[in-house]
Amino acid sequence: MPIIPKIDNPTPHVIPEGVNATPLEVVGATASDKLVIILVGLPGTGKTHMAKRICRYISFFLDIPTEIFNVGDYRRKLCGDKLPASFYDETNTEALQKRATACEAAVGDLVEFMRKDGVRLAVYDSTNSSRERRDTIMKRFKDTGIGFKKMFVETLCDDEALIEEQIRKHKLSSPDYKGTDPEEAVKDFMQRRKNYQNIYRTLEDSDGCYIKVYNSKKFVIHNVRGYLPLKVVHFIMNLHTLPRTFYLSRHGQSEYNLLGKIGGDSGLSKNGEEYARRLGKFAKDVIGTKTITDDTGKETKVPRPARLWTSTLRRTKETAKYIKHDAIDVTWDNGDKNKWVQCRPNELRNLDELYAGNCDGMTYKEIETVYPDEFAARQSDKLKYRYPRGESYMDVTLRLEPLAHRMESAQEPLLIIGHQGVLRILYAYFMGLSRADAPYMSIPLNHVIVLNPAAYGCTEDRICLMPKHEMVNDGQDEPITSMPRNCPKEVHNYSKDDPIMNAPSC
Repeated sequence: MPIIPKIDNPTPHVIPEGVNATPLEVVGATASDKLVIILVGLPGTGKTHMAKRICRYISFFLDIPTEIFNVGDYRRKLCGDKLPASFYDETNTEALQKRATACEAAVGDLVEFMRKDGVRLAVYDSTNSSRERRDTIMKRFKDTGIGFKKMFVETLCDDEALIEEQIRKHKLSSPDYKGTDPEEAVKDFMQRRKNYQNIYRTLEDSDGCYIKVYNSKKFVIHNVRGYLPLKVVHFIMNLHTLPRTFYLSRHGQSEYNLLGKIGGDSGLSKNGEEYARRLGKFAKDVIGTKTITDDTGKETKVPRPARLWTSTLRRTKETAKYIKHDAIDVTWDNGDKNKWVQCRPNELRNLDELYAGNCDGMTYKEIETVYPDEFAARQSDKLKYRYPRGESYMDVTLRLEPLAHRMESAQEPLLIIGHQGVLRILYAYFMGLSRADAPYMSIPLNHVIVLNPAAYGCTEDRICLMPKHEMVNDGQDEPITSMPRNCPKEVHNYSKDDPIMNAPSC
């Protein structure tokens, strides 16, 4: 063993965060300015959806405090919900005064939020249809003397079919229409939209910094400068309001899972092979298939385009090997027709498991024995802890940021076969959970987690393709089926500490 010379360094460079410091980019230190985003757009153009996605992205990946000041929420507190379309008529002077009061309350709270120390981002979510209204808001912000940057984001939509789809998929679940007859709600909302159209004026270059979004397809950017505004613009260009579904799955049980080892690049165990077969059938029958109904009510199953991502590690690629890559005919919304290869293999280094460095290939018991201080440090702060010569959850969050953009832009169903640590972060991001919660999310083996993001949240469903009692644990060559069995619901239950279903991961 080499002798380490004693170095005369009485005043060393000490990193406050410790020797395993988190990259500055991950903790939001790259941004230096406060930013207020003022939304502009008629009802039903996706403003609230955009506001929520922007704030989610900035707070989760850049660790910058964000808050949405939705004037509709203030109006509901002041006047109640389920107000008729006539309430939004500019000739209704009484209602106009109440709406102005709600606007002023939202602006006041936003200003107080921006007075706080540190970089932060606020979104003022309202129609802001008239030039007079926007001028009033800008003067109010200028008078504060805080000096934060301001950027307009205007959403425009002239596709009537898309507008109605937006209303039915998003607005009917909003507080204003929850529990209302769908047809009556659509009729009322369209009248509300018409009332705003009468006074609507689009942004002009004289308004300053802005981005205009046309039908989530065309973008006009004017005078946008600075780290945070450009981050927001880049993110917005990946957003759309169409429904989409993500399927998250850990790789099948690996040889290292059986041994209780973390990391490594081992292949699948016998159980893992069986799960891979079942996932292949699930991908074909569920992910790559949709049901269409004709005018007579007859249902037919037809192929639909689907995507597949795996990491570059052996166990995820082996889990994907039974997924078929048939070529299907597709017609895109612009009329183009071509062949689509189903679930074309796409290996992404960003999806590789958290690297355990010197602890790669060890069991947690071995780590506790060989590196007791490291073991204790990880127990005390799992989010920021970095393995010696390895990675932390914060590091992995940084390399997953580009994939978040791609997932936001995805329109086809997407199956991600990944690793526990990586999927925990993606799951937490879309489910609206904090980064601190991410390392403790349950991502068990043999399950597909189905996520459906929407304007007012994200729903999830967990599908068990291979219950624990079907797994071969004794190493004997007992036959198991290639298809999921119908079994009592309670059979799928297991402890969060179950050593098999929650096999060790970094």
